[in-house]
Amino acid sequence: MTSKAQKMTEFQPGRGYSKEDWDAVSDNPLLSKEEIARAKPFREAFPDIAEKMAKTIAARGRPKLDNPKQPLNIRLDADIIQFYKATGKGWQSRMNDALRKAAGL
Repeated sequence: MTSKAQKMTEFQPGRGYSKEDWDAVSDNPLLSKEEIARAKPFREAFPDIAEKMAKTIAARGRPKLDNPKQPLNIRLDADIIQFYKATGKGWQSRMNDALRKAAGL
């Protein structure tokens, strides 16, 4: 056994747990090379659970919009930008609304 593997399988004091804690959870035997070779990835061993986990993770965050805003670099006159910024938080949305109204959308 390599020294790194030994360090992981032998109790080492000063790591935030006692020898009794270590002994209570260290009853798992090491796997043989044959057992490791037969092991399957989680997605293959538990496809239903893996699919449910993937859907849960994908559902996190902001909901997807039907018509998301698109980033754009545009050059505008400084006084136009100052005017909209002076209206406070949400100035970009107000500018978007004004452009939409001007375009007749």
